[in-house]
Amino acid sequence: MSRSYAIIGTGALGGLYGALLQKVGLDVHFLLHSDYQHVQTHGLIVESPLGNFTLPQIQAYNDAAQMPACDVVIVALKTTQNHLLPQLLPPVVKDDGVVLVLQNGLGIEDDVAEIVGGERVIGGLCFLCSNKVGAGHIRHLDYGEIKLAEYTPNYQPMGITQRLQQIARDFEGTGIPILLESDLLLARWQKLVWNIPFNGLSVVLNARTDELMAHSSTRILAEELMREVVTGAKSSDRLIPDSFLQKMLDYTLKMTPYRTSMKIDYDDRRPLEIAAMFGNPLHFAQERGVTLPKITMLYQQLQFLAKMS
Repeated sequence: MSRSYAIIGTGALGGLYGALLQKVGLDVHFLLHSDYQHVQTHGLIVESPLGNFTLPQIQAYNDAAQMPACDVVIVALKTTQNHLLPQLLPPVVKDDGVVLVLQNGLGIEDDVAEIVGGERVIGGLCFLCSNKVGAGHIRHLDYGEIKLAEYTPNYQPMGITQRLQQIARDFEGTGIPILLESDLLLARWQKLVWNIPFNGLSVVLNARTDELMAHSSTRILAEELMREVVTGAKSSDRLIPDSFLQKMLDYTLKMTPYRTSMKIDYDDRRPLEIAAMFGNPLHFAQERGVTLPKITMLYQQLQFLAKMS
């Protein structure tokens, strides 16, 4: 019997993954906000290197209380909206269901665990270039891989469970690669290796990824920030090799010129995910006696810009 999916946050990320799951035949339910009326009438449009397609009809809702309880609930909101989760999650998670947290940052699963219980939480990390370019219109530019890992309150590695394998099987045929990881904390620090320099610098320096990589000064700065993330990971006994940093730099060099999600939020005067992506990792390292000066400066600059915008 196939699993049902709820998408909490039908934007550039949730909309893309939910649409791809529906396209391969899964039962998917989408929670929308500003786009609800448009999508209810016109469906979803996806442009993607995997192939462009339209879903003329989707199961769309503007109230979580009206949604059926589902086997897998994908949280694809920005972390700045996580204060809504205590109201949104309980109605949509089956008693034996799981919540898959596809969000940026560190420590975010803890908040979800307080709502539904830690044993029902899975962490997910997306390496994805995707933008919402209009109501119900998603433009997937590049990449798309998702890493999945089980959550535990103390971030002890859990190994690869049956339910991770089941979700991975559901994604078969979508064209999205799924990697199963045994250590969520390591995977989160690895994601920050890219997110901290490129999301942060894109806002502070008003630049796309290709512009940041084109200048030796900013490329060196990005690498220095990456090395501080590695130091942060090491404070919790998670080791990230130099080869991983080089892989991320190579990816960014080859990437379709990209305005990061934080840059888009800044340009559109929306709240920035500064706490989850910068504040939490800094606090995590500081609790273990480690300071990260360049990341701290970037964090302070972002806080200033966020207040001034």
